[in-house]
Amino acid sequence: MSELDPALLARIQFAANISFHILFPTITIALGWFLLFFKLRFLRTGKQHWIDAYYFWVKVFALTFALGVVSGITMSFQFGTNWPGFMETVGNIAGPLLAYEVLTAFFLEASFLGIMLFGRKRVGERVHTLATVLVAGGTTLSAFWILALNSWMQTPVGFEMINGQAHPTDWLAIVFNPSFPYRLTHMLLASGLTAAFLVAGLSAYRWLRGDRAPDVMAAMRTGVAVAALLIPVQVFVGDLHGLNTLEHQPAKVAAMEGIWQDEKGAPVLLFAIPNEEARSNDYAIGIPKLASLILTHSLDGEIKGLDSFPNAHPPVAPVFWGFRVMVGTGLLMLAVSWWTAWRLRRHAAPTPWQARALLAMTFSGWVATLAGWYVTEIGRQPWLVTGVLRTVDAISATPAPIIGISLTAYLLLYVVLLGSYVSVLFYLARHRGKPDHKPAVRGLQEA
Repeated sequence: MSELDPALLARIQFAANISFHILFPTITIALGWFLLFFKLRFLRTGKQHWIDAYYFWVKVFALTFALGVVSGITMSFQFGTNWPGFMETVGNIAGPLLAYEVLTAFFLEASFLGIMLFGRKRVGERVHTLATVLVAGGTTLSAFWILALNSWMQTPVGFEMINGQAHPTDWLAIVFNPSFPYRLTHMLLASGLTAAFLVAGLSAYRWLRGDRAPDVMAAMRTGVAVAALLIPVQVFVGDLHGLNTLEHQPAKVAAMEGIWQDEKGAPVLLFAIPNEEARSNDYAIGIPKLASLILTHSLDGEIKGLDSFPNAHPPVAPVFWGFRVMVGTGLLMLAVSWWTAWRLRRHAAPTPWQARALLAMTFSGWVATLAGWYVTEIGRQPWLVTGVLRTVDAISATPAPIIGISLTAYLLLYVVLLGSYVSVLFYLARHRGKPDHKPAVRGLQEA
């Protein structure tokens, strides 16, 4: 480990921490709104299976929320241990935004989660429903502040540099920076799709095991419907996000598309192996002029290549492949959700093959989210804050062996925790048991 670059190890460690952490907020941000939907459907119809679905998925929410909190704490420590230059340079902006997230969002979620889990018999339906609204709103508010900071790091505005430190001059400009609306919308939709496929996939697992309880089909239909509705919206928003990125971070787009020299009528590469030494792509297979059409809305539109950004563009291969994994997973989501939604419109249940497809796609949202996150974060390199702070200038003096030891410990722990989390989800699905509550109306029949 002593021969390795401390900066590289610190980057890998932060990537490992944030990759593990992001898995759980990506679920809870949208799952809170699923819970609210289940609760409102129960109040509207009086049908027991909606509250049964609520009680099953609120346990999943609580488990996911707990892991998100724990992983978020360990991630924040690294600002002091591995990246002191980040807070020294932009702490006047990053610190308040992180504090706002804790004060306005985390406390809201943590305060009312207990009522969601245990308080329905004690506080009444209205207060219990209000608690669900506040928790769901808290998860979205948390995403708002975190995405505001991350977007500002991508497209920083509303500040001035004084003695090497960023000082805010316009908080509205900082929060609502040029890329923020696109990133926030893109992330909220990604969360909706992640939760939708989790709900549909675990419900399909229960159905394949012979659990034909009404709440199983209710949850499955809800997950499939949400996925089928959101995926085309995500495609549209992704296009807008790409155009915004082309305007503000053209080097990232060049890496995503594997474009080395300025090019008119650039193709979309379906497959290629980027070769940074030769500054070209090996074994390239593409569709002529499609990249220019998508990005400039003109068949002959010009896209700047990586050679236009000497020593200021990201490593190409991870960004290039991360983008294709994200898009490919999205296309699978589109196919599976629409195929299953078409079936469920006409029949009471999916075919076994459709149920297996949903089960296989249970964690597809994680794959797409991580791939997109890698494109976003690696694509920003060599900058930690674009045009303001380079990554190498923010690293601590911690020796490589020390970082290597903590990195190994983190990786081992995360493998155990992630495996345990997934196994607990399927354990809950196999041992659903009876809900720990009584029907709201005596003798109420499930429908």
